[in-house]
Amino acid sequence: MTHPTADSVADALAALRENAPLVQSLTNIVSANFVTNVLLAAGASNAHIDNVHEAAGFAAVAGGVLINLGTPDDGTAEAFELAADGAVAAGTPWVLDPVGVGGLPWRTQLAARLATQSPTAIRGNASEIIALAGLGNSTRGVDSASDSGDAVPAAVTLLDRATAVSASGPVDYVVARGENGPIGVTVSGGSALLTKVTATGCSLGGLAAAYLAVAESPLLGLTAAHAHFAVASELAEHNSSGPGSFAVAFLDALASVSPEDLRTHARIEPLNL
Repeated sequence: MTHPTADSVADALAALRENAPLVQSLTNIVSANFVTNVLLAAGASNAHIDNVHEAAGFAAVAGGVLINLGTPDDGTAEAFELAADGAVAAGTPWVLDPVGVGGLPWRTQLAARLATQSPTAIRGNASEIIALAGLGNSTRGVDSASDSGDAVPAAVTLLDRATAVSASGPVDYVVARGENGPIGVTVSGGSALLTKVTATGCSLGGLAAAYLAVAESPLLGLTAAHAHFAVASELAEHNSSGPGSFAVAFLDALASVSPEDLRTHARIEPLNL
C-alpha cells in the first residue's frame, strides 16, 4: 500500500462522480438532511435506512454504510448492529462514527461493541478516537477537547479493529494497516467555519462511506473524503460571510470541486509512524 497523494485522491473523486455510489446512512436526527445534501452535492447518493426490519438487507445492496452514534436509542442501536453484520457479510465497506463516545457510558459501550464488528473505517474527532481506544476521556459533548495529533497513538491502536482510522481537527490524521505496519498521512487545510455548522462531521463520515465504495484502498478512500472536505470548505469560506452562508456555499463547493482542483490544492503529507 502506498501513501495517498493529491493525484490519487483526484482519481478517487473522478471514480466517485462516475459511479455515484449509494450510501446507507444510519445517522442521527440532527444530521440526516445535511448528510444527504452533502452526498448528493459531492456526487454520491444517500438512503436513510435505520430500522431493524431493513437495515441488514439494505447494507447488502448499498455501496457503503455509515453508522453514526449521534442520537442512538434502543431501536437504532439494534439496527446499527444488524447493518454492520449485513455489511460485513456482503463485503460492503462501512464507517463507524462514534459521536460523543467517552462522555456517556451507554453509547460508549455500544460503540465498543460495534468496533468489534469489523468496520472498514472509524472516523471521529480526537477525543472520540482516544476514548474509543480506551486511552482517555476528554470528550466535551460531541466536541473534541483534544488536539487531533494527540489521537494518533489511539488511531493506531484501533487498527486492530478497523482497516483505516481518522481523527479530524485543524489537521486531519489518517492511518491504516500496511503490509509492514501502520501507514498514514496528514490532510491540512479546511475552514474553521466547519465547526460552526451542525452535521459537518457526520457528513464527513457519510462522504467517507461513499469514497470507500470506489477507492482502491480504505486509506485512499478515507483520505479522499478528508481532502474533498478541506478543499471545498476553503472555497466556501472565501464565498461566504458567516456560518449561514457558509453552509450553502459549502454544498455548492462540494459539487464544483473537480479532480483537477484536488490535484492542485489538496495538501497531503506522509505521516511518520
